[in-house]
Amino acid sequence: MHLIRFTKSVCHEMKLVVWPTARENRRDTTIVISLTLFFVLFFALFDWLIQLFMKLFV
Repeated sequence: MHLIRFTKSVCHEMKLVVWPTARENRRDTTIVISLTLFFVLFFALFDWLIQLFMKLFV
């Protein structure tokens, strides 16, 4: 009985979900990819600078 009630509850909740539009999906995906690339480059540069200073002072 609990499984049936659970399934009905899930179906009801899924009807209440507001799914993003294709435009919102593209925008959000672009933001995520852009930020990922930015942080990859930022940390790569930061790591390179640390290595450079370590070679100079050690």
